[in-house]
Parts: sequence; structure tokens; C-alpha cells
Amino acid sequence: MMAVGALVVGAGTAVALALVAFQSNLIYFYSPSEVLAGELPPQARIRLGGIVEEGSVQRSGSDTTVTFRLADCEQAIPVRYSGILPDLFREGQGIVAIGTYDVQSGFSAEEVLAKHDENYMPPELEESLKDKAGTSCMPVANT
Repeated sequence: MMAVGALVVGAGTAVALALVAFQSNLIYFYSPSEVLAGELPPQARIRLGGIVEEGSVQRSGSDTTVTFRLADCEQAIPVRYSGILPDLFREGQGIVAIGTYDVQSGFSAEEVLAKHDENYMPPELEESLKDKAGTSCMPVANT
């Protein structure tokens, strides 16, 4: 009976440790409005989705740092990214950036993901934008 009890306790401990490890690696999706409303834990690593505002992309002359504003239909957040952007990144298009948000400096992206053709948008981003204001603020495909 003690062996069975030890086995159950050991299995329960293993499952608990696996769940804690899994939870710490989850990256939740947020829109700019949700982030600015304070709906995320401090220093949380998140996926931020939205549309790159027209005229907001600024490239550094000295390195690969790029700043731009990522917006949903209601709010916009400044994003800073150091690295090479995907070839399909451009203003007016939907993207998802992975990183952390700080109230003073904005969103610091570690990775930027762009759509692969004019008909694709990440499902979370498309749903979020439709929930905000219908399809009126959806990006228009470039042909």
C-alpha cells in the first residue's frame, strides 16, 4: 500500500512540475487596446497583434533598429525592434510581434511575424479587429 501511495505522490508531483513549466512558457495574444487597458501582468512576454500604422515606420541610420506604431481600431502602441524585418513587413499590414511591454518605453519586440500573402491574417488578430469595430478597420490587401 505504501508503494502505491508513493507512486501516486510521485506521479502527482511530476504532473504538477510539468504544468508549472508549461504555464511559464505560454505566450498570450493581446491587442493594443488590451495592453493599454492594463490587462497583462507586468513584464509578461506576449504576442501583440495589430496593423502597422501608415507613416509610422522609422529606421535607424546606424543599425537595424526599427520603430513603428502598431494599432487596432481603437489604440496604437509604439514598437521597437532590432533585427531584420520579414520581407513582407510594410505599413498598413497586419503583423504579430512577440516581446514585452513597458509603460515608459512601449513594446520591445524580440520577433516580428508578417503575413505570407494578401489573404492571410493571424486568426487572433483578425478576430480581435472584427470584435473592435467590424470590418471597417481591416487592412486592405495590396495587389
